[in-house]
This record gives sequence, structure tokens and C-alpha cells, in this order.
Amino acid sequence: MGDVLAGIHATWEFESDAVVIRFERGIRTPKLLNALRERRIPHEALASVTLGPGKRGTVVLHAVPRDGADPLMEAAAGQLKDGSDPYRLVLPADRETLAEYYRDELRAALAPYEDLGPADRFLVAAPEGPQSFKAYDGKASFDGKAEVSFRWFWTGASSEKWKAGDQTFRVRELSGVEWRSPEILDGYLRLVRRDGHDARPVQPDHDPASVVFGLGYGPVHESLPFAASVLAAVRGTSERVPVAVQAAVPHRDPAGVAERIRHLGELHRAGLVTDEEFSAKKAELLAEL
Repeated sequence: MGDVLAGIHATWEFESDAVVIRFERGIRTPKLLNALRERRIPHEALASVTLGPGKRGTVVLHAVPRDGADPLMEAAAGQLKDGSDPYRLVLPADRETLAEYYRDELRAALAPYEDLGPADRFLVAAPEGPQSFKAYDGKASFDGKAEVSFRWFWTGASSEKWKAGDQTFRVRELSGVEWRSPEILDGYLRLVRRDGHDARPVQPDHDPASVVFGLGYGPVHESLPFAASVLAAVRGTSERVPVAVQAAVPHRDPAGVAERIRHLGELHRAGLVTDEEFSAKKAELLAEL
């Protein structure tokens, strides 16, 4: 087990080649984080890490994923609110020094990947299926592997959808997924097909390849993991997520190592790091010379 940094609603465990994020279960935890439970983020999947001020006496450690590395963030397309962002760790302001230390540690671990551009495959696992949720006009179901189905509700589905009938889509027939947050006006989930149906209706409520959201229907914590799982399956990565190969870490500059040990000593004297943690981390840093 690696070092663990506990924040508000989540903890980060720092492994040699990844960050494991575990979300606290509770009524105060944002529902999306509750639903995700745990995620393993390989270093190769991250572009950077930052530390900045948060709200009401907090600081925020924020890992930034590479474009195309995480199906959840790919499906979200920038629509998540800060509180539901699984890559943000919120900490009390009095832990800022400790957060700085782990920010620097993680930045050093990301150094071998800093020149990489967008990922050409998903590096983070999608939420597991099967999954389903209720939209305003129907129920969407995914078997976790091969098929997505829409079953229309007579109270909400348009006449176009009733005429088309309930729908079943093979994953191999799809080229993508569009998700518009239910927290935005006119939210929906639309399956993008490969069979020439790209001339789609303007309104998703007329499109049998879409389900529309509404007040209380298609909530983020249900519809976004669903969209991410389908997207990962479409790209052929739902069953086997590529394992990041840890790159050889070059020897660090002695002056840089000395500075990191000095910083570690300050944390130790401040009581933020135990004697055992200080000795183990100091030995680890010295081994990199």
C-alpha cells in the first residue's frame, strides 16, 4: 500500500504507477462520487496536477486527465460541476503544506509522460455494467457488453418513438455516445450509429436513438456512468483496460532530492508525517540518486 492522503469525500492512495481514488459513502458526498466508489488512475492517464484555493477555508488538489484517457470525462465533455469532479481532492486549508508535498511527488511521477498528447485509447476503466436508468420518455438499459436498449414510456415518449417501437442497438453498430447533462436545459443521451443515420433529427425527443431527461429523470450519477460504459464498449475497451507500463524513472538531480528531503523534514517536525513515514520516504528519495 502506498501513501494515503485523506480529503473531504475522498482519499487518494499513491501507488508506484497510479493514483487510487476512493470516494466516501454518505449522504453528504455528491451522488456521482458515491456511485463511482473507487477509480484507479494510471500516471500515464494524467496530464498534470495543480493545487489551489477552494471554498470556505479549503484547498483543492486537482489531477488533470489527458484528453481521451478516461471514458467518464470524455462522455462528460466538460459539463460536470466542480463538486462532482472525481479528479478534485478537497482538503482543509491547514493541510496545504502536506498537499504541496504530494503535488510535487505526483508531478515527479508524471514527468515521463509530460510530452504525451491526447490518449489514443482509454486508460481508465469505465464503470461496470449492466446498468439502467429511467429517462423522461423511456428506460435505458445496457448489458455491460453488447447491447443497449430503450423501452418507451407511454406517458413521455413522442409519437415518433412510439411509431418506431422499442429499440435495441448492438454496440458494434455504434460509433459514439452524446450526453447532455440533465442539469442543463434539454438534457439527453443519444447513441451515434454507424449505419448512415447521421442526419439526425434536431430534437432528441423525436429520435429513437435518444432518450431525453427531465426533472428527476436521467440524473448525472446514473446517466453519465451509463454513457461512459457504452462509450468504452464502443471503443472496444470495456472488457480489458490497457495497463500502463511504468516508464523508467531517471535519476533525479541531487539538489532536487535534497530540497524534497528538507520539505519532508518540515512536514515531520510539524507532525504531519510520522517517524515511520519520514524514514521510509527519505530512504525512497535517497534511492533515486
